[in-house]
Amino acid sequence: MGSPDIYAYVRRSAREVLAHGGKVIAIGKFREAEVGDISPRQVLILVEWQSHEALQNSINDPSLVDLHPHRINGTSDYVWHFYEKLEDSRRILKSE
Repeated sequence: MGSPDIYAYVRRSAREVLAHGGKVIAIGKFREAEVGDISPRQVLILVEWQSHEALQNSINDPSLVDLHPHRINGTSDYVWHFYEKLEDSRRILKSE
């Protein structure tokens, strides 16, 4: 069972992400590990942002000041990683 805060965050975050230039790609609760021995995240929210600036605007938006505590209080070992978009990564996928 998850924290009430994380459920409050998930219910509202997709709408706010979209409004700030992001797109929720995946969201879900951990089921099982297929390969690897890292400590899994219990809830995953994968977001594609138009830019790093769009994410920062979302974080700093004063109208969302009540939303962020739900994320902070509803999670532990919270991480944010930034990756290139697939179309920007094609050069590493091409064989030489």
